[in-house]
Amino acid sequence: MAHHGQPIPVENPGTLEQNVGQLGLFAMYAGAIGLLIAGLIAVTSNNWERFQFSYLHNFCFVLSISLGALFFILIQHLTRAGWSTVVRRLAEMMTNGIVPLAVLFVPIVFLLLNGSDVLFLWNNKELAATDPLLVHKQIYLNPMWFTIRAVVYFAFWILCSRYYLMTSAKQDKTGDPQLSLRMERYSAVSLILFALSITFASVDWIMSLDPRWFSTIIGVYYFANANVAFYATLAIVVYFANSKGLLNGTVNAEHRHDIGKLLFGFNCFWAYIAFSQYLLYWYANIPEETMWYMRRQENGWELVSMILIVGHFAIPFLGMMSRTVKRNPTQLFCWAVYLLIMCWIDLYWLIIPEVSPGTPAPGLIDLGCLVGIGGFFVFGAVKLSEQFTVLAVKDPRLQESLAFHNI
Repeated sequence: MAHHGQPIPVENPGTLEQNVGQLGLFAMYAGAIGLLIAGLIAVTSNNWERFQFSYLHNFCFVLSISLGALFFILIQHLTRAGWSTVVRRLAEMMTNGIVPLAVLFVPIVFLLLNGSDVLFLWNNKELAATDPLLVHKQIYLNPMWFTIRAVVYFAFWILCSRYYLMTSAKQDKTGDPQLSLRMERYSAVSLILFALSITFASVDWIMSLDPRWFSTIIGVYYFANANVAFYATLAIVVYFANSKGLLNGTVNAEHRHDIGKLLFGFNCFWAYIAFSQYLLYWYANIPEETMWYMRRQENGWELVSMILIVGHFAIPFLGMMSRTVKRNPTQLFCWAVYLLIMCWIDLYWLIIPEVSPGTPAPGLIDLGCLVGIGGFFVFGAVKLSEQFTVLAVKDPRLQESLAFHNI
């Protein structure tokens, strides 16, 4: 509901640097130590193959948060949403994490260009030339074309996210409402390009791990995961901001309620997509397709599958349905942390069976890669956002957002 009364006074919350201090530096050190420990364990245990898959898994997980944030920004501008103005800057800052992630993707490309087929079996030239299922895919699945596509994805994600952050920051100084209209105009075409980029990236980095398997729904599956991961992260960030006395006068129960609704809704959407994909393969029952699922229904992986069915859908569906839960900061925070863990397990289930079909047990390599990539993500998001305020103080819809009330 919009507000039509007296303007609500807004206190400038200051820049990110003034509020979080040395967080970026701490995150960078944690990231470096995490990757170093994971690398040392991989070398000493002769488990370099697992390290590469764990690195990719955690990379896709952390990237999903930024991509979910970028989608959130674009859809808010496209729909001219007012309620989200007080939290949109937080999402804009999260997208800055794509920059260090682009750098962290370089080792994957480097190994691929040097002939490694550890991650991507299709890079084995002898196999690709003789396997009847791979012969016709070489026109798409080759290291040079893979690299070019990756460059295009990251170029678009970084340019798009920086444009929206910089334009919004410019409005903080000028208060020009035309800047909002300009961002709205570009949001439609940006969303189309976003949809294409996240779909093809999912095909390249997740689906092609098993080049004999294919899914027409993998892009939407990853997109659903990214949205759940983002809204969970947003709820966590808002909780910590409020606990530090930041944005207490601007982000309230009404905004938490909407964040909770979107988190709940996209989690149900994820379940719908995951079930739809499984159902298609179950009733078709084609060996080339079902083998992918068979690896996830034996040797302990069936337990992870059940965790996703019960833990990722059934439990949060019942637990988050209440209006009270979404409006309570502590309860929403707990559910957000829980669902973020489930998003990590979901991508673990998608990726790790390709390297460890015999056991689903995670190890210190997985933890080290999570801390490592997550640390550099936080470092980039904080460092590249230090000069910006955590609130879009002169956005023309700020008053509507401050007075927002759920019916």
